[in-house]
Amino acid sequence: MVNLLIGACLTIMVLLGGVGTAAAEAENPLEKSMSDTLDTWRDGRYEQLFEQLAHRGKTSKEAFVKKMQQSSIRPACCWQKMENFKVLNEKRTEATVYVKIGLEGTPGVADSATREFKMTHQEGVWKMQLADVLSIAGVTGKKNHVKRHAKKNTYQAL
Repeated sequence: MVNLLIGACLTIMVLLGGVGTAAAEAENPLEKSMSDTLDTWRDGRYEQLFEQLAHRGKTSKEAFVKKMQQSSIRPACCWQKMENFKVLNEKRTEATVYVKIGLEGTPGVADSATREFKMTHQEGVWKMQLADVLSIAGVTGKKNHVKRHAKKNTYQAL
């Protein structure tokens, strides 16, 4: 009889524990959106990635795809992809999150990017900023221009 009672208690504890775990694992829409965006990037689907990003500005889809193809950096897989996700501020159309993004293919020691990211709610979904993705990928949104300065005439006429 005691064994039956212990078995019933253990079964109830497992069932109740499972409910709490499922609720804890439910992803925040911001976290899910960022995770999906990083998966698209990891898979090398850069045209689709471009459409998932906000504030594209003057960057064309073709220019973005070319820059991303030149980068060896991409998000890590699985549990290393996103760690310690926290929503710092959330409004109707803007949010700021803090997260550690695991990276692969980095030339140096840094194999992650831990920082704040701004997200924008557009077309019914949360979107990462294009500039953030380019920054993490190690490519900038700006062309490298060589600045040439004219020398000032330091001689005075007498």
